[in-house]
Amino acid sequence: MLAFRALVMTVCTIEGDGLSPQFMEGDRVVINRWSYGLRTGKKGGLFDYGRICQQKMEKGDFIAFEDLYGRIYICQCAALPGDTVYLDNDKVPCVVPGVQTCDDQDYYWVKSINNDNPIDSRMLGFIPEERIIGRACLILFSHDPEAPFWRGYSSERFLLPK
Repeated sequence: MLAFRALVMTVCTIEGDGLSPQFMEGDRVVINRWSYGLRTGKKGGLFDYGRICQQKMEKGDFIAFEDLYGRIYICQCAALPGDTVYLDNDKVPCVVPGVQTCDDQDYYWVKSINNDNPIDSRMLGFIPEERIIGRACLILFSHDPEAPFWRGYSSERFLLPK
């Protein structure tokens, strides 16, 4: 089971309402690690970063990624490398050549759907490809976080594809 979760798919719990109505707080979401290619290695690690069977991400995909502290977030892809993002009429390129922190990585801009509670690129900045885990592909089940574990399950959100 550990190998399956490390190499094929993993499950994340949605916290907050930044992606409602597509994802609700308490949803258990299956993340496909192969959707953009399986990540191998890390920059500066024992093995160099790469992807096996790499595939392109598309705008609108719900992606799972980790921050610098290992916390996992799910957001919607809003801009791809080479796109330009406009924030309050300021242009922000998604590929920033010559900046030391960018190295040779491609960067993505992600957004929340619900602007009342945004944990997205406005807060986290550009997301490097190296940190992207995969695509959110299925709501396994949903459980109300306020309810006891034996109650609070939603039958409408059981095995719901995304």
